Amino acid sequence: MPLSKEQKDRVIKKYRVHDTDTGSAEVQIAILTEEIKQLTNHMKEHKHDYSSRLGLIRKVQERKRLLDYLRRENFESYEKLAKELKLKVAQQKIEQL
Repeated sequence: MPLSKEQKDRVIKKYRVHDTDTGSAEVQIAILTEEIKQLTNHMKEHKHDYSSRLGLIRKVQERKRLLDYLRRENFESYEKLAKELKLKVAQQKIEQL
């Protein structure tokens, strides 16, 4: 259950780095976060939907990989994005530093 075009456009517009940005790490992380939220809600209703569960796990792993990359390359952007998206894991890593 991917995001609708309108939802994706809204997320891109909010988190883009420049006017024509559609694929920066910040935008990809924000889109994955929205998809993870949708899948999490779906899994609460459909506990035995194992294919969706695997998709959710893949998206979480992909977001983690992108967050690690962003933390290495642009720590200020990483901190800002983690606060805006309210990511627990990222907040814990920031507090450890």
